[in-house]
Amino acid sequence: MSRARDVPVDGNVIEAPVDRAMMDAPVDRLGRRFADLRVSVTDRCNFRCPYCMPKEIFGPGYEFLPRSAILSFEEIVRVVSIFGRLGLRKLRLTGGEPTVRAELPTLVRMLRETLPEIDIALTTNGSRLAAMAEDLNAAGLDRVTVSLDSIDPEICREMNGVDFPHERVLEGIDAAAAAGLGPVKINAVVKRGVNDVGIVDMARHFRGTGHIVRFIEYMDVGTTNGWRLDEVVPAREIIERLAQVEGLEPVEAAYEGEVAKRWRWTDGSGEIGVITSVTEPFCGDCTRARLSAEGSLYTCLFASVGHDLRAQLRSGASDDELHDRIAGIWVAREDRYSELRAAMTDDLPVLDRVEMSHIGG
Repeated sequence: MSRARDVPVDGNVIEAPVDRAMMDAPVDRLGRRFADLRVSVTDRCNFRCPYCMPKEIFGPGYEFLPRSAILSFEEIVRVVSIFGRLGLRKLRLTGGEPTVRAELPTLVRMLRETLPEIDIALTTNGSRLAAMAEDLNAAGLDRVTVSLDSIDPEICREMNGVDFPHERVLEGIDAAAAAGLGPVKINAVVKRGVNDVGIVDMARHFRGTGHIVRFIEYMDVGTTNGWRLDEVVPAREIIERLAQVEGLEPVEAAYEGEVAKRWRWTDGSGEIGVITSVTEPFCGDCTRARLSAEGSLYTCLFASVGHDLRAQLRSGASDDELHDRIAGIWVAREDRYSELRAAMTDDLPVLDRVEMSHIGG
């Protein structure tokens, strides 16, 4: 038996003792087995979406992480390889906006060479995808998810916060598909009174293309986006609106811990998804951990504190020491914020949560 070292991120962080022989795929206190890792490669982004990086907060004077604080490619690969020993099944590169990190295809290639059997995906706003899709595919990327909140030109420009034309995002989606990174998943955060009027148009645009639109309930990630419950459009309402276009029928989840509830058009023209973390939480089978750009491990999208892995990486810790530390963090995990939020209909507490831009959603 070895013991994970306790690092005082705050007074409540618990890291459990671990038995390395039992840690091929550690199980947390609620019986959830680790399988998926999301790695933020940068905290920077070239968009200012109001639900993630509102420009009133993340303005010209905002201080992002210094370059020296961000994990190097070699450090990222080392941590991911250790997660590989813990049952890693799916790896997703996020940000910020990951394509603003220089030489991103090089990181993908390094990860592919180290973990050839792992599914590697990328979440991006699509702004640089047209120019990078072929290189990313050649490096070993499997799939791409593009954030696009509307196909209405004006609403899209409003929601990305920098007046970026949606046509260039659509070009990126086409380029990704042509490069072999399809079918592309398109994520749309739905906010009442802003872009919910375009739900049907969005579905119609991508219906029959092979791509999958996933409508996401507006979430209270972080503390800067001014989230209000009355601005959430419930997934049930989204499905009711879409059913006016064509009949829909539910589809079984493709794997344990899949976040989107899947539906397909009854005429066979494709599939859509809804992500219901506000109205129908899925904490019960959450298999995901998140690594921030500066090397902090978070066990929930709505976490208040993380576990610093960078200090160990840069102080000479062995792979076995890192393995035991990470396993101990997961074994001690009991996060279920969305379920707790759903149980509180009034007086939701204001918590100091990590920002979405910091850990990539």
